[in-house]
Amino acid sequence: MTLPVFQRPAGKMAVLSIQSGVACGSVGNAAAVFCLRRSGHEVWPVDTVSFSNHPGHATYRGQVRSADAVAEIVDGLSDLGVLDRCRAVLGGYMGSAATARVVLDAVRRIKAANPEALYCCDPVMGDRDSGFYVPEDLATVFRDEAIAAADILMPNHFELEILTGRPLPAMSDVVEAARGLVGGGPSVVVVTSVIAAGIPEDTISTLAISGAAVFRVSTPRLPLTARGAGDALAALILGHRLDGVSLSSALTRAVSSVFAVIAATAESKAPELKLVAAQDAIVDPARIFAAEEISLP
Repeated sequence: MTLPVFQRPAGKMAVLSIQSGVACGSVGNAAAVFCLRRSGHEVWPVDTVSFSNHPGHATYRGQVRSADAVAEIVDGLSDLGVLDRCRAVLGGYMGSAATARVVLDAVRRIKAANPEALYCCDPVMGDRDSGFYVPEDLATVFRDEAIAAADILMPNHFELEILTGRPLPAMSDVVEAARGLVGGGPSVVVVTSVIAAGIPEDTISTLAISGAAVFRVSTPRLPLTARGAGDALAALILGHRLDGVSLSSALTRAVSSVFAVIAATAESKAPELKLVAAQDAIVDPARIFAAEEISLP
């Protein structure tokens, strides 16, 4: 299957990416910025933490940046007079409720300068393997404030359960919950790492819900804890949407690209995503997993 080529809109517009930063590894901004730039997008990265590596390793060092430090960077961009050049905000790991509110304030300011700008919110709070690993008040900010401000919301299955306050064991439960969030703000909800009744254990699904439309992509489950895969996927879906790609095509392209990177990483037995080695697959994955529209009550 050959993917169609889309014409990127003219103009040097940027994505403001506010999330974690690591010196070694491919998570947070280290994943998102590379994927967006490799796809042809200008990016302004702002780190919410500065760590040596992902805390999922046995050791790490570094500091969490204060909300004031993050706000100062955004203020600097405002002073420079470039907020109207920002076409999207991508938010990932925040670390604190105060930092999340700084991001929401940045979204408000950027949308005031450029009403067409998008906010893609990846509400990083945890996953099935690691559990819930952020302060409870941050989850409250995501539930009560960020959802309403987002244009694209990208929780994983575990995070969707946190946002909705209930278990979602079946695919129909996941879709119903996502549709409920669409009604509260975002026009698109993408749910990653869907593990529900009826999905084979050796596969993993990603759903995209917008209005009545539900698209699903399923890929083989590879023997790898792919830290940063969600960060890369959020960046690629946002990038494709900014390029005017339809939701189903954006899902197809992004999931296929991330699967190719994960496959290359698993083959090399590397501890971190091999983004540089597999960079050509980001824009031209060899294996395409096509999104299918599904019908659920």
